[in-house]
Amino acid sequence: MATFLYRLGRLAFRRRRLVALIWVALLAVAGVGAATAPSPGSTSFSIPGTEAQRAFDLLEKRFPGQSADGAAARVVFKAPDGQKITDPKNKATVEKAVGELTGPQVAMTANPFQAQAVSKDATTAFVSVTYKVDANSLTDDSLDTLKGAATHGRDAGLTVETGGSALQAIPEAGGTSEIIGIAVSAVVLVITFGSLIAAGMPLLTAIIGVGIGVSSIAALASALDLGSTTSTLATMIGLAVGIDYALFIVSRYRAELAEGREREEAAGRAVGTAGSAVVFAGLTVVIALAGLAVVNIPMLTKMGLAAAGTVAIAVLIALTLIPALLGFAGRKVLSRKDRKAEPGTAAKDEDKPNMGTRWARFVLRKPALVLVAGVLGLGAVAVPAASLELGLPDDGAQSTSTTQRKAYDLLSEGFGPGFNGPLMVVVDGSGADDPKAAAQAVARTVAGLDNVAAVAPVTPASFNKAGDTAIVTVIPKSKPSSKQTEDLVHAIRDKGAATAADADARVLVTGQTAMNIDVSQKLNDALLPYLGLVVGLAFLLLMVVFRSLLVPLKAALGFLLSVVAALGAVVAVFQWGWLGALFGVEETGPIMSMMPIFMVGVVFGLAMDYEVFLVTRMREAFVHGERPGQAIVTGFRHGARVVSAAAVIMISVFAGFIGSSESMVKMIGFGLAIAVFFDAFVVRMAIVPAVLALLGKSAWWLPGWLGRILPNVDVEGEGLQKQLGAETGADSGPDAKREPVSV
Repeated sequence: MATFLYRLGRLAFRRRRLVALIWVALLAVAGVGAATAPSPGSTSFSIPGTEAQRAFDLLEKRFPGQSADGAAARVVFKAPDGQKITDPKNKATVEKAVGELTGPQVAMTANPFQAQAVSKDATTAFVSVTYKVDANSLTDDSLDTLKGAATHGRDAGLTVETGGSALQAIPEAGGTSEIIGIAVSAVVLVITFGSLIAAGMPLLTAIIGVGIGVSSIAALASALDLGSTTSTLATMIGLAVGIDYALFIVSRYRAELAEGREREEAAGRAVGTAGSAVVFAGLTVVIALAGLAVVNIPMLTKMGLAAAGTVAIAVLIALTLIPALLGFAGRKVLSRKDRKAEPGTAAKDEDKPNMGTRWARFVLRKPALVLVAGVLGLGAVAVPAASLELGLPDDGAQSTSTTQRKAYDLLSEGFGPGFNGPLMVVVDGSGADDPKAAAQAVARTVAGLDNVAAVAPVTPASFNKAGDTAIVTVIPKSKPSSKQTEDLVHAIRDKGAATAADADARVLVTGQTAMNIDVSQKLNDALLPYLGLVVGLAFLLLMVVFRSLLVPLKAALGFLLSVVAALGAVVAVFQWGWLGALFGVEETGPIMSMMPIFMVGVVFGLAMDYEVFLVTRMREAFVHGERPGQAIVTGFRHGARVVSAAAVIMISVFAGFIGSSESMVKMIGFGLAIAVFFDAFVVRMAIVPAVLALLGKSAWWLPGWLGRILPNVDVEGEGLQKQLGAETGADSGPDAKREPVSV
C-alpha cells in the first residue's frame, strides 16, 4: 500500500498539469450535468415492511387517480378578536380567496364553508388546495397565486398563514452555513501552517471535491429520486473530510521538506505514509455510510451512498490533486521562517518539546487519573441519553417565524392539536360479505378509544369505486409527535383489527403521522444490528491497519462512549431544552428518529480518522524501535497539532449548520459537532494515550497465527522505508535523524 501510494504521489507531482486538468475537467462535466439535468420531482418516502407503507400501497391500487405525489397547501384564515370568520365580510374575503386559488396546476380547491373546515368557535377556517404536480414542479405563477391569496386576506384584516408541502418549492436563502465553516477552517489552517499557500490547498481541494460530489448528486437527483437533504449531507461531510485529508498530507509533506528531501521525493513519501492513513480512514467512513443500507429505508440508503461517494472523491483528490498542487507551490507551502532556515533545521526544531509532547508526558505520568476523568466526564454527559424519545419533525418543529409554523399553531388552536396529524384508517373489506358494515363497525370501535377527538362518518364517499375499501379519517386529541398519538396508532391496529377480523376484513393505519411512528420503530430496531455491522467491519479493518487486537478494541469502545455522550447532549438541548436559546431551538420535542443511527454511521467513520492518523504515528515510531512510552510521545509530537486542527475544522464545518432553519439539519450539525469534540479531544487525545500507556507493549500484541493470516498493508511505511533505504544504501526514513525521547 505505502509503496504504491509513494509511486502515485511522485507520478502526480511530475504530471501535475495533467492531473490538475483532469480534476478541473471532472468538475466542469459534473457542473454541466447538474445544470442540464431535469428538475427533480417530489422525493418519495417509503418504508418497506411497515404497516403504514402496506396501507399506502393498497390505497394506490384501490383508489387510482388519487396521486399522493401532488403538492398540497392549507391557507388558514383567522378572524380578528371579537369577530367570527362566518361574519359576512370575513366570509366574503375567504370565498374570494377560494376563487383566486385556481390555475392550470390546481386540481381542487375546497371551500371551507362547504367542506366543514370551520372551527367550532367559528373564528378559524382553512382552504385546502391540491395540485396536479409535485412541489418541485410548481410554476412561479402557481406559487404567486398561493401567496397572493394570503396577502389579500391580510389586507382585509384577517390573520392568514399557509402550510403544506407546496411551500417546499419556495427556496430559502442558503449557503451561510458552509461559508462560516470554510471561514473558520481557513483561519485554523493559516494558524497551523503559517502559510497562505499551504492553508489554501486543503480548502481548494475540498471545494473541488464537494463541487464534483454535489453536482453529480444534482445531475442524478431526478433519475435516482434524491432529496435536497442528500446534497446537504454530502456537503457537510465532504467539506470536513476533504479539508482534513488534504491537511494530513500537506502536513507530512512539510515535515519531509523540513528534513531536507527533494520536493518530488517529499511528495511521494507524504502520500505513501499519510496517504495510507487517508485511504483507511476514508474506507472506515465509506463503510459506515454505505452500511446505512441495512436499515432498508431507501431515502436513508441514498443519503448514505451519496455521502460515501463524496468521501471517496475526497480521498482520490487528496492522493492525486494535493501532490500535483504541491508541485506548483514549491517551497511556498513552508512558513517564511522555515523557508529561510537551512534544510534539516526545522526537523531539529520539531524534536523540541511542544504542547503535544508536554500533554503526552503528563498522560504518561498519570494515565489512570486521565482515564477515569475522561470516562466519568463523558459518562455524566451521556446520562440524558437514557431519556431519548424518537420521532420525526413536522411543521410544529419549524421556526416560529415561518408561515408554516404559524399555520400549524392556528390549526392547533382552532381545531385541536391532533388536527395537524390525522390518521388514515384503511378498511379492506374485499373479503367481507358487507364491506360497509365492516367499515362502520371499525369506526365505532375507534371512536370509543382514548385520545380520539373525532372520527369521520362512513359515507359512500369514503369508499373506492369498487365499494370494497374505505378510508376512515381519525383525529387524535394529542399532537402528531406525542407519545399519546403513538399509543393511539397501536390501539387502532390492535382493537380495530380485531373488530375487522370478525367481519372478515382487515385494518391498516397510515398517514404521515403513522408513517413517522413506523419509521422511528424501524430505525430503533435496526440500530443494534447496524452498530454491530459497522463496528465489526471497522474492527477487522483496524486490526489489519494496526496489527493489534487491543488497539482496535479500544478504538471501538472509545467511539461508543463518545457517541452516547453526544446523544446525551442532543437530548439535553433539543428534547429537554437546556441551552436551547443559545442554539436557536425554539421548540423542544422528540429527537429525530434517524439521528441515533445516522450519528453512529457518520461519527464512527470520523472518529476512526483521528484514531488512524494519531495512532499510526505511534505505531510507526514503535515499529522503528522506540519503547511504547516513547512512541506515544512521538505520535503526539508529530500528530497532536494536526489532529487538533483537523478536529477544530470538522467542528466548525458541522457547527455552521446549526444556524439552518431546518430542524433536521440543525440537529445533525449540533450532534456531529459535539460528537467530534468529545471524540477528538476527550477520547483520542486523553483516553487513548492513557489506555496505551497502561497497556505498554501489550497494546501492540497480535497472536502469531493471526499475524500470518492478516495481510500486511504497511500503513506506517515500514516496508517503504526499507526499500528506499536499500536503494540509497542507508536508512533515509524520517526516523533516521530522530533523537530518542526519554520518558
